[in-house]
Amino acid sequence: MKQRPFGKTGIPVSEVGVGTWQFGGDWGDVTEEVALKILKASVEAGINFFDTADVYGVGRSESIIGKFLKESKAKVFVATKLIRYPDPGWPKNVSWDAFRKHTEASLQRLGVDSLDLTQLHCPSFEVFKKGEVFEWLRMLKKEGKIKNFGASVETVEEGLFCLEQEGVASLQIIFNIFRQKPIDVLFEKAKAKGIALIVRLPLASGLLAGKYKKDTQFAPGDHRTYNRNGDAFNVGETFAGLPFEKGVELADKLKLMVPAGMTLSQMANRWCLDFDAVTTIIPGAKNPGQAIENAKASDLPPLSRDLHQKLSEFYKKEVASHIRGAY
Repeated sequence: MKQRPFGKTGIPVSEVGVGTWQFGGDWGDVTEEVALKILKASVEAGINFFDTADVYGVGRSESIIGKFLKESKAKVFVATKLIRYPDPGWPKNVSWDAFRKHTEASLQRLGVDSLDLTQLHCPSFEVFKKGEVFEWLRMLKKEGKIKNFGASVETVEEGLFCLEQEGVASLQIIFNIFRQKPIDVLFEKAKAKGIALIVRLPLASGLLAGKYKKDTQFAPGDHRTYNRNGDAFNVGETFAGLPFEKGVELADKLKLMVPAGMTLSQMANRWCLDFDAVTTIIPGAKNPGQAIENAKASDLPPLSRDLHQKLSEFYKKEVASHIRGAY
């Protein structure tokens, strides 16, 4: 597993991390036992970057990570998020008191004295623009409750705004073969400012694993069921904003481009890592095998220039017009 510096902090983090949204229940049921095995397999594969949020399972994801860290003594960089916890809820979460309360709760669940990174969890652009949230994060850092802070965003426009805010260490974005817009409008600016880029949904909610069929069914409590049309939150968080059936069709076409010796998911993860602006990718995993499979992307050779060109043309001609939601 190769590592990259986490922006200006210089902290070395694994190129492939692990996202833990699935521990909260929005990807179907993942038992605590399985979740702990996923984390163990991840660390054994060289992963040292975990991404979570206080709202995932209303603290469940953070608590599982905290238990793993206590039992394993593993040295891991843990990135969490705040602003979406249901108590006191929206819009009361946008306050200094809520920020302190939620940060202290995350500290307790994770069992640490200071958070490695806390991120604003996709608030509205209006909240970003008011600027108070960034000032509160600076105050939390001054108090020693957090070491670094960043923002998770839905759109490139929000990302560009956050890059300009004093003290921001990282930006988390949706980026994958089906969502290529950040390449041209965000990457160079992030690099110039030394801001780490965390890539979520590198496999587009599993579409880029290439194992779904158009009639694949997911559990009722899985966001791939209840949010596939953006009924609960931004549609881009589910299947990269593509209609499910169209996404399956496009993934099937991509299978014809996979280099020998790679799986589609490895090609998709490797594609993200071929951009030096990217610091780490955080694919999810519902079992240890998936975590190990994801980790292998770091040791694969870069994709050829010709393949990158083909994937760029594929996105422009076949994909871009089908993306829904703010982007």
